[in-house]
Amino acid sequence: MITVAELGLGQKGIIKEFSDSILPIKLLELGCLPGNTVEVVQVAPLNDPIYINVNGSHIAIRRSLAMQIEIDIQEDPTSK
Repeated sequence: MITVAELGLGQKGIIKEFSDSILPIKLLELGCLPGNTVEVVQVAPLNDPIYINVNGSHIAIRRSLAMQIEIDIQEDPTSK
């Protein structure tokens, strides 16, 4: 299981599912839904919060919440 919290700066992943059935409604409204792409844009100096881009929305989330969002790593097609 790989989560958003494990992504490095600039890495992308496809949201697979949530390990916790209760995700804040605001995140769902902003596009944190299975099938959408998530990218880590910035990480705070003490690694919390994490600044992500989901579905065109920039969101700051706590690392503990990021650890509940399971993803599949998205390969960069330009790196091959």
